[in-house]
Amino acid sequence: MIEFFAAIAVFLAAHVLPAATGLRVLLIEKLGRPAYLAVYSLVSLATIAWVIAAALAAPYIELWAPSRATALVPLAAMLPASILLAGALWQPSPLSVSFRGGLADPRRAGLAAQFRHPVLWAFFLWAAAHLVANGDLVSLILFGSLAGFSLAGMKRMERRARARLSEADYAAAAAQTDGGPAARLRRVVPLCGVIDLLAGLLLYAALLHLHGPVIGLDPLAWL
Repeated sequence: MIEFFAAIAVFLAAHVLPAATGLRVLLIEKLGRPAYLAVYSLVSLATIAWVIAAALAAPYIELWAPSRATALVPLAAMLPASILLAGALWQPSPLSVSFRGGLADPRRAGLAAQFRHPVLWAFFLWAAAHLVANGDLVSLILFGSLAGFSLAGMKRMERRARARLSEADYAAAAAQTDGGPAARLRRVVPLCGVIDLLAGLLLYAALLHLHGPVIGLDPLAWL
């Protein structure tokens, strides 16, 4: 359990301390935003991989018994999560996590444009669904922390965007996700929405295929 808690602490520190200490701004000035994001992404992947490996090696303490009903939760939740993540990878998201800088083009809006924080919502769906499915103490701590971290990150990212963007750019970015679901859906370009959907389906299928070999658990075993 010591390694598990250490991995969680390092993961959270890697995502909180750079912005809280000013290190993020310094590194962006030195490396440039694209290089910083590349390094940050690698660090994020490495730390989350360590967290998952440490969780799998930690003692199993059951809180509720896994069942077919709980196993269906991530199967259902990971489909929208995959669509959000796949769509967000190729679209600028100035108010949130994004691999592309700049403002989103309203003429090329996809399904991820429905949400200000598509990557964080995808991460939250993944964490919350796997918390329900696993039912043990380590999973409760791990996925509960990550789900809470995702929700808290939305406010933090918007504060960061407000400080980084001009008032006009911030208003333009916010306007793309203002209004109710129907109003936002009308702003989605059909072709981009279809591309998001297909990319999400491919990602979902890949995750199902790789889950067993990588994690050691077949998500379709309960079906």
